[in-house]
Amino acid sequence: MNEIAKITARLWLVAAALLCCASAGSAQTASIEREVKAVPGREVRVGIYTSMRSDCTAGPLPAIHLSVAPEHGAVTVRRATIKATNVKQYLATELPAFVAFYRPKADSATDDRFELEVSFAGGRKQIQRFHVIISSGAGEGQRI
Repeated sequence: MNEIAKITARLWLVAAALLCCASAGSAQTASIEREVKAVPGREVRVGIYTSMRSDCTAGPLPAIHLSVAPEHGAVTVRRATIKATNVKQYLATELPAFVAFYRPKADSATDDRFELEVSFAGGRKQIQRFHVIISSGAGEGQRI
């Protein structure tokens, strides 16, 4: 199994909670602006997309469409399994998910932009606009 499938950090839980539970019957389109920091040639996770029903079972996964492609990098989406803990009254559950990644070109020093359209069951759509800030990684120091 790859590393993505094994991750159980709380970040997964928070991101899944923000992007799940589409309300049935509402055909709304929401727009979200996101800012991501990346280093040339290194992949960075930009989103986790899953769906959980009110009984904490897996719902249908959303459809993800790259509506505006990045000019200085590439976006990939991979299938994964997230392990959520302490969600509502459930202590642990596993859910299928899609995880989106952005990788700037190795020689890129230019900031980038791209857009994902996420369509949830029930007709709800979400437009996510990403602004990627490219940094060289030098001089940023060690994070503790």
